[in-house]
Amino acid sequence: MPEKEPILVALNPSPILDLMERTLRAAGFDVAIAHDHSGLERCVQETIPVLLIIGENFADQDGLTVSSNLLLRFPTLPIILYADRDSIELVKAVLKRGLSGYLYPPLKMQDIVDEVQKNLTRARQLGDWVRREVKRTTSSLSEKAAISEAERGKLEAIIANIQDGVIVIDDNQKILLVNRSVCDVFSLNEKEIAGKFLADIIPNADLKNMLHLSSKGPLKNHEINFEDGRVFNAHYTPIPKIGAAVTIQDISYLKQLDRLKNDFIYTVSHDLRSPLTSILGYGELIERVGPLNQNQQDFLRRLQGSTQHITNLVNDLLDLGSLEAGFDTLRETVQLENVLKNSLDMFDAQIKKKNINLSSHIETPLKPIFANPIRIRQMVDNLVGNALKYTPDYGDVHTILFMQDSQIILKVQDSGPGIPPQEQSHVFDKFYRATNAPDGVRGSGLGLAIVKSVVESHQGRVWVEANAEKGSLFIVILPTMD
Repeated sequence: MPEKEPILVALNPSPILDLMERTLRAAGFDVAIAHDHSGLERCVQETIPVLLIIGENFADQDGLTVSSNLLLRFPTLPIILYADRDSIELVKAVLKRGLSGYLYPPLKMQDIVDEVQKNLTRARQLGDWVRREVKRTTSSLSEKAAISEAERGKLEAIIANIQDGVIVIDDNQKILLVNRSVCDVFSLNEKEIAGKFLADIIPNADLKNMLHLSSKGPLKNHEINFEDGRVFNAHYTPIPKIGAAVTIQDISYLKQLDRLKNDFIYTVSHDLRSPLTSILGYGELIERVGPLNQNQQDFLRRLQGSTQHITNLVNDLLDLGSLEAGFDTLRETVQLENVLKNSLDMFDAQIKKKNINLSSHIETPLKPIFANPIRIRQMVDNLVGNALKYTPDYGDVHTILFMQDSQIILKVQDSGPGIPPQEQSHVFDKFYRATNAPDGVRGSGLGLAIVKSVVESHQGRVWVEANAEKGSLFIVILPTMD
C-alpha cells in the first residue's frame, strides 16, 4: 500500500478547518494540523509536507508574511492561501509572494481536492524537470571533465616535446611549469624549481631586464645572451588569471651565420676598395691623356658615376662592419646641435635645387653627448639625406632637437611617400628598401642600417613613425653626459 502524502493545514479553529481535514483525508492524504506558529515550524521540520494550506490570518499573524518566510527556506514547497473573501489585491499579493494557489469561500469538497491535486501535479512536474536538468548537467560535466582531462594530456605532451623552451610563471614571476627543452638547456630539475622565482633559477641580466620590462605588456624578440656564447630569442606573453608564458628559442646558430656573413661582406668590401679607387683614379687620368669626343665623355661620366656608387656602397659596408664588430671606440664630447647645423649646411644646395621648405627647431640649452663625432655626423647626414631624397620638389622637411630628462631627442620629418605599416619593422635591415620607393631614387639600403648601428653603439634608440599622408618621422634618443 503506497504511503500517504502529508499535507499541512495551518488554519485557525473553524468549520472550514474541519471541512478541509475531512476532505483531504477522504481523498487519501495524511493531514497534519498546525494551530500556532511553533506548531507550524515543528510540523514543517518533522512531517516534511508535500503541500501547505495556510490561512490569510493565522495565529494573529499575516499568512502571506509567514508563507514568504517559509519559501525562503523551502523554495519548492507548494503553498495555497485560504482567504475569507475574493479580491484582486489579494490575488496580486499571492502571485507577488510566489505562492502556488488561492482558495476562498464558498467552497465545495471537490474544489479543495482539485486545487490541491493541481498544485501537487505542478510541483511533481517541476521536480521531474529539475531532476532531469541535474542529471543532464551532471552528465555534461562528466563528459566535459573527461574531455578536459584528455585535452590536458595532449597539451602536456605537446608542451613537453616542443623544441622551443616554454616557461609558465605566475603573477609573482614564480615558476609554474617548464618543459623538457628548458630543463635540458639549463640543466634543471623540473620538480626542484617549481614555485621558485624564475630570475633566481636562471640568473641572467638580459632575462631580468625582460622580466622588468614585462610590466609594460607583451615582449617579442628579446635577445638573451649567455656567457658561454649562446643566444636565445625570448617572447613574453601575459596569460590572464594565471601569469605569463615565456618562450625561448636558441638562435645561436643564426647569430653565427650572421657573423660569418658579415665577415664575408667585410672582407669582400675591403678587397674591393683598392681596385675601385684605381678605377676612379685612372678615369680621371684618361681626360688628361688627350681630348675625348662627346660619346667618350658620356661613357666616361657613366663609368665614373657607377664606380663612385659602388665605392660608396663598399664604404658603407665597411663602416657597418666596423660598427657591428665593436671597433667604434672613439668617444669625446659632442654638441649635437652643431652637428645638425653643419649637416643642414652641407645639404643646402640640394634643398635649394628641389625648392624644399626646410624648418629646423633647436631648443637650447642642450647638454652634450659622449660620442664618436664622425659616426654621429654620419647618422645625422643619413637621416637628413634620406628625408631630402624622398621628399618631392616643393615638399617639407622638419628637424627638431630638444632635451627630455637626461636624454636628447632628434626628430626628422619628411613629406615623402611614407613607409607601408607592414614594412616599418624592416626599414633598419641591411639592403632593405621600401616597396613604394619612388622610381629614379637610388639607394643602397644601408643608410638606415648604419643609423641604427650608430645609435645602438651609443646606448640610444631609433624608430620610425610613417604613413602615406604625412610621410616619415624618424626619432632618435641618445643619453646625454651627466
